Amino acid sequence: MKSEKLAGKKISTSTQQYLDISEIKNDAVILKDGTLRAVLLVSSINFGLKSQEEQEAVIQAYVQFLNTLEFPVQIVIQSRKFNIAPYLEKLKTLRQNQKNDLLRVQISDYIDFVGELVELGEIMSKRFYLIVPYNPAGDKKRGFFTRLQDVFSAGMLIKLKKEKFEAYREVLYRRVDNVISALSSMGLKSAPLDTQSIIELLYETYNPLEAQTQKLTDINELRIDD
Repeated sequence: MKSEKLAGKKISTSTQQYLDISEIKNDAVILKDGTLRAVLLVSSINFGLKSQEEQEAVIQAYVQFLNTLEFPVQIVIQSRKFNIAPYLEKLKTLRQNQKNDLLRVQISDYIDFVGELVELGEIMSKRFYLIVPYNPAGDKKRGFFTRLQDVFSAGMLIKLKKEKFEAYREVLYRRVDNVISALSSMGLKSAPLDTQSIIELLYETYNPLEAQTQKLTDINELRIDD
């Protein structure tokens, strides 16, 4: 009965109002408190397969990396069930176009094998991200009540002017370049996500089920009125 009553009620608020994000543009995330974030996709290394000397070298490089930072960073690791549907669709197309009966049967067997392997084994894919921040007001720690005031204060929903935003973004991406250089000394490759990739990352994070079937439109194809 309760579920029926709840189902009948209209949702008057949007999930977006509970997020800290104000805008995403020019490969940067602008939060509601006016601070900026860049998102780096970082490669991984198989630490367990390295020798003891190599492991110690990696640890020392990581300690050095942390010591060189003059600002806080956030490390995010996402584990998701491996989506093999696009690969299977390609195999089915290949099977359909295959004229050799024997190869067509072998492709069918392979499709069944891979599908069962992924489903039973629950193979997961991991992605590693590093969030680089920039606070135009300074990187000082902010208290709980200050942050709480930001959430409820409409005046803190800053709409940065183009000139200021470009200046802030330039400082942010100088930090990004320094982080990329420091990560490369550890043998890690990294690259900043562009606007489309950031939007897709957030969409997949907050809508994991829908993201598997409903893909986002490329922002370059959207018509945006200034």
